[in-house]
Amino acid sequence: MTMIEERAQAIEAVVTRYDEPGEENADEYYMRAALELAEIAAECGDVPVGCVIVRDGKIVAAECNGREVFHDASYHAETAAISQACRKLGGWRLTRCTLYVTLEPCPMCAGAIWCARVPRVVCGAKDAKAGAAGSVINLNSYPLNHKFEMKFGVLEKECREVLAEFFGKRRKNKGNGA
Repeated sequence: MTMIEERAQAIEAVVTRYDEPGEENADEYYMRAALELAEIAAECGDVPVGCVIVRDGKIVAAECNGREVFHDASYHAETAAISQACRKLGGWRLTRCTLYVTLEPCPMCAGAIWCARVPRVVCGAKDAKAGAAGSVINLNSYPLNHKFEMKFGVLEKECREVLAEFFGKRRKNKGNGA
């Protein structure tokens, strides 16, 4: 089985585990799914960012970063999940959806969220280097024809830990000549 096939199976397993909302807060519940997806990205050598898109209490799309796996600079968790959700729902407007992502969207991803008319975004950790929902720039501050609600800090500690562990291992490996 190829890495791409293993990755797809792992993502599908996450969606199956989170098929029905749990007893906890819905935002935390779906962010936990996004965190599991982030772990899959890390296992594949990608920056650990995971994203799920939920509509009417069901996950309609789930993805993680795949730039290294697919050799595609635009294969971010959010853009891949948005494409998947559009195909599944049969249109480019993702109204009535909530996008859950472990790291604040970059400019490209914030633009895709705007283009897809996603009304609500729930984010784990802010991104002081490339965040486009308030950290570095704020797409919602421009006079565009759509604004999305942004909620930060859901399972922030866990989201930060996944990133810190990934980059810590990367720095350690570079120090060892790897």
